[in-house]
Amino acid sequence: MLAAKTPHFRIFATADIGDAAFARLRKRGYEVEVYPNPEPPPKSLIIEKVGSGINGLITTLRDKIDEEVFQAGDGRLKCVAQYAVGVDNIDRAAANRYKIPYTNTPDVLTEATAEFAFFALAALSRRLWTAEKLVRENQWGFWHPYLPFLGDEMTGKTIAIIGAGRIGQAIAKKCSGFDMNILCYHPSREDEKFAAALQAVMDLRHLSRLQRERTTVRYVSLEESLREADFVSIHVPLVREGEGKHPTYHLFNETTLRMMKPTAYLVNTARGPVIDEVALVRALKERWIAGAALDVFETEPLPADSPLRDPEIEDRCRLYPHFGSAGRKTRLSIDPNGGMAGRCIQGLIDVLEGNYGGDIQKMPWVVNKEAFR
Repeated sequence: MLAAKTPHFRIFATADIGDAAFARLRKRGYEVEVYPNPEPPPKSLIIEKVGSGINGLITTLRDKIDEEVFQAGDGRLKCVAQYAVGVDNIDRAAANRYKIPYTNTPDVLTEATAEFAFFALAALSRRLWTAEKLVRENQWGFWHPYLPFLGDEMTGKTIAIIGAGRIGQAIAKKCSGFDMNILCYHPSREDEKFAAALQAVMDLRHLSRLQRERTTVRYVSLEESLREADFVSIHVPLVREGEGKHPTYHLFNETTLRMMKPTAYLVNTARGPVIDEVALVRALKERWIAGAALDVFETEPLPADSPLRDPEIEDRCRLYPHFGSAGRKTRLSIDPNGGMAGRCIQGLIDVLEGNYGGDIQKMPWVVNKEAFR
């Protein structure tokens, strides 16, 4: 008996997510076109490609996928596969109106993003960039116990994790290895099972004399976490007013930034608009806080005239290019359980080929399942 032939599907990808990922699709008989430039394609081109009759669209956070796009694909576009966890760029209501499922890539970038957030905090607090700049510019003329500056240790300090979901919990585990006290704030739920398990590990380290002082992990309010923490790491999704019960747009503003210790450091690897950048610049200039490290911004790429570039704060403000998940395995592995590329492609295949008996509700990476009940 002849094996069933895989249906022919046309795919357009707005970014190159790796040759291996596209090779997997082509091996299955898919026709794949990839936008060749590193910059995002113009929206007009996306609409043109969708209107030409493609069946699947591979997108990134850079692409605005809204009513115009879904309307152009009405009746032919079967799936939008997002190469990211976040889906802020996709109009959920429009996708639902046109009954087009879209997928994302959760979980596989959890550890990479968490370790990057931790490294960013460490680089900021120990002043690694400032120290290297000193050497590179040939300004290091002597060794001295505390001149020209000192950094701040992380071991034994307190970190506030704002958004204790997958990534927040992953950074909590890493912080426990540095003998840190951990304050968790989550706007919608408290995972006491996770906290109890991590506390048991921390207690064992103390009882085994692997760490001198006993440390704790506990859930607290946003205000308490900000007032007590030496380090603050942001891991909440972007939720604007009217989009959910717990808005996070400009969650960090003049009021909340003033709650932090003047010796505290802030890192954001979540979404740029969670921080009011005007307030943050003022906080750094007037030293409400000690420093900040940002991997995401309200406008990306960061505009040339952004006040975050002000030389007055450059020694206390680290700026990165949305780089948190940028590890080889995390970004390019075609293993759906190991890489964003693999999970993106698998989500697309599940929808187009009707895996899970064609039941959208059972497909693990479809985001807007409510449209198919």
